[in-house]
Amino acid sequence: MGELRGTHVPVLLERCLELLAPALGRNARTVYVDATLGLAGHAEAVLQAHPNTVLIGLDRDTEALAHARVRLARFADRIHLEHAVYDELPEVLDRLGYPAIDGILFDLGVSSLQLDAPDRGFAYAQDAPLDMRMDQTRGVTAEEVVNTYGHPELARVLRVYGEEKFAGRIASAIIRERERARITSSARLAELVRESIPAPARRTGGHPAKRTFQALRIEVNRELAALETALPAALDKLTVGGRMVVLSYHSLEDRLTKQALADRVRSKGPIDLPVELPGSGPTFRLLSRGAELAGEAEVAANPRAASVRLRAAERLDPEAARQGRTDRERYRRRVKAMHQPGTGSPGSARDPRSAPGDGSGTDEEGEGT
Repeated sequence: MGELRGTHVPVLLERCLELLAPALGRNARTVYVDATLGLAGHAEAVLQAHPNTVLIGLDRDTEALAHARVRLARFADRIHLEHAVYDELPEVLDRLGYPAIDGILFDLGVSSLQLDAPDRGFAYAQDAPLDMRMDQTRGVTAEEVVNTYGHPELARVLRVYGEEKFAGRIASAIIRERERARITSSARLAELVRESIPAPARRTGGHPAKRTFQALRIEVNRELAALETALPAALDKLTVGGRMVVLSYHSLEDRLTKQALADRVRSKGPIDLPVELPGSGPTFRLLSRGAELAGEAEVAANPRAASVRLRAAERLDPEAARQGRTDRERYRRRVKAMHQPGTGSPGSARDPRSAPGDGSGTDEEGEGT
């Protein structure tokens, strides 16, 4: 292993530590999973703050794992570093003999190591081979994608994963170019994208190739497919009082996170029952209102924090949750209030089914708001 390539400043570090502390600071031995270990900035801070915590660190990038192992060497007696993608979490836990965990962090997207290393092909501002694999030991490269996908498939990748409105034009330009010569260079691809986008559109929104490179990276690494599997699996493994924190960097990741949490914080019982049926109540609570953003000071110090969206949740004790004020009780009280004198006509009353927490959204009040 050579010298560390790239700089690493953990995003929203203090907020992540604050959110994870109640789950990891319990007296007993606790288990924390860093599902995207990277250069171990978050992991190191967690191990320092919680001397009774065991770390399970996952990463598909062997170079990142090597650097993390050196950084965390002084904690060697309570770390397990695994070459794995986060959707392999259940298999990793089974192999290590941990049936449940107390906390987990997903810091999604491309790491500082990958972005700052020009030979990895992630950066549109530097010329490099079109690789973009986070795990360079397996999988297809971005070069294979741009030189083998047909127009409909390539346009779909750019439109869905990059949210690129000029996806069709860019796909056509790529296909014309590869008929002349194979596309192997990140700089040539970035140039093709720029030439495909109308001049007025190039003047706003940052580098014109940003969305295309994001889309290819997601396709090459199956990021969204893995995340869609990993989030519910991680929630299932959390103990009562256990917490999950997710840092997303674009809308597709954040949307999947929000959907996964929404499924756990809403009641699944019939809306018109006065009490919550056993087993139908929420199993998690949100720890903030909506997605949290980085503050101006952090963005100024670390520009990569500019696009972060943080969401977090805690597993509830089912018995304690039933004893609290449930959505069904709120429904019953509102219906009763509608029929009391002085409450106004039925047509002017708000639909009680739209009460916060009923599953119509996940942006409820939580700690830290």
